[in-house]
Amino acid sequence: MRKESTDKINNSLKLIAKTSFIVFVGIVISKLLGYSYRVMIARYFGPSVYGQFSIALMVSGWFIAFSALGLSDGLLRFIPIYRGKNETAKIKHIFRFSLLVTSVTSMIAGLLLYFLSEFIAVQIFHSQSLIIFLKVFSIIIPLSVISYPFLVCLRAFEKISWYSFVFNIAQNVIKVSCLLLFITLGLNSNAVTLSYLLGIAGMLIISYIVCRKLVPVLFDGGQVKPEERKELQRDLVSYSVPMLLFGIVSMVFYWIDSASIGYFKSITEVGFYNAAVPIALLLGIAPELFMQLFFPLITREYAKKRIHLIEQLSKQVAKWILLINLPVLAIILVFPGAVINILFGGQYLIAENALRILAIGSLISSVFVISNHLITMIGKSKLVLINIVIASVVNLVLNFILVPMQKIGFIENASGLNGAAIATLISVCLLNFLFVVQAHKHLSIIPIRRKMLNLFVIALIPTLVLVYLRTKFVSNDLITLGMLGAGYLAVYIVLVFISGALDKNDWLIVRSIWDKVSRTKGS
Repeated sequence: MRKESTDKINNSLKLIAKTSFIVFVGIVISKLLGYSYRVMIARYFGPSVYGQFSIALMVSGWFIAFSALGLSDGLLRFIPIYRGKNETAKIKHIFRFSLLVTSVTSMIAGLLLYFLSEFIAVQIFHSQSLIIFLKVFSIIIPLSVISYPFLVCLRAFEKISWYSFVFNIAQNVIKVSCLLLFITLGLNSNAVTLSYLLGIAGMLIISYIVCRKLVPVLFDGGQVKPEERKELQRDLVSYSVPMLLFGIVSMVFYWIDSASIGYFKSITEVGFYNAAVPIALLLGIAPELFMQLFFPLITREYAKKRIHLIEQLSKQVAKWILLINLPVLAIILVFPGAVINILFGGQYLIAENALRILAIGSLISSVFVISNHLITMIGKSKLVLINIVIASVVNLVLNFILVPMQKIGFIENASGLNGAAIATLISVCLLNFLFVVQAHKHLSIIPIRRKMLNLFVIALIPTLVLVYLRTKFVSNDLITLGMLGAGYLAVYIVLVFISGALDKNDWLIVRSIWDKVSRTKGS
């Protein structure tokens, strides 16, 4: 029995690692394209237009979260459960129900934003030029929301490589290509809105085609019994409605800082701040590598009551996330100005301390996102909602206190950016603390291994060397940063291997990858 459990853990870890490599390729390409898109806007059009773009993303995101009704989250939970029970008819029904309902609600939301654009732009953010951004982004709302059921089904049916291609690569290729074309043709800031619109439209079309090809069961005939329909819809909606509120509050939570800066300061300061935000979110790549498959996998195992397996997977994946993210955090903490200057340009250097603060919050969130997924897995969506509401209220209050301040203790509050970052860091810590406590209460799982502490010590050694070099002769150019980053990574990897920080599960994956590479070379 113990051997069978060990084999299941090993097979699941191999599957997650294999899928993570596929997702990694997609995410790397996605981030390169996504950051190129943002950098082109920030550099070519300046902080003001980049700030308008960021605000439009924020506002439309709130409308998208509302009109999606949380049904995508419901699909991601119930489809793996019904797959585990071979109840295909139920999968078809909840998919079609979700697609129909969100099509209607997203169109209504788009119309609502279109007619409210002038009020939001002028009365709240004091920017006349923001109106056209909001009106174009109102068209994006239904295109984005209608694509969600197709994308979720690709994940739920474990077509991760195709999901990664559509969501991470295809839409970004379209956005960057169109932006370059429109800039070449001499369009003004309309190049930003039109390229983003075409990228989302392309994602919808491609996701539909791929889903129809790879998951034809969704489009086949066959229905559930009439008496079962209401029960299925009720179960889906009762789970999804708290997730709807969670989605809305999450959007509020993650955009409160930008909204506060836009309200108290100006759109230009929002542009400065949003040079730091996407860089800090680089630490979100590691959990994204694993979460694409991790959540459907643990949900399926939870349906089979394999809690021990879920615990082992949770701890191992959390360790992998930390292992990947520590070097990224070290580079950002030591060279925030260099990273900002290389990507966005010298005019955005005002955000370097905000970047340091946000990066610490991103590391905490990346590791303990596991606990969030565990709470969602057991169906405690209301608990997730309560957590995010508490954290959002704290974030809002702190932003309204800290953003207008000129100085916070010994920290200069440059244009309110550092105050917003500190408020976000405190709120992120609170949110993840709640998830960890609750996951332990309901499942007795804390996604931490002792050897994770060793990783901090290992990362500290080359980090201290970087700090020393920075005080001596380091410049802010790409070549110097690249050389130091490569040197740091080499030392870090060597220390990880020789220090005993890797356990038997880690070595299982290392040997599996090495065998695969060796076979590839041999062929």
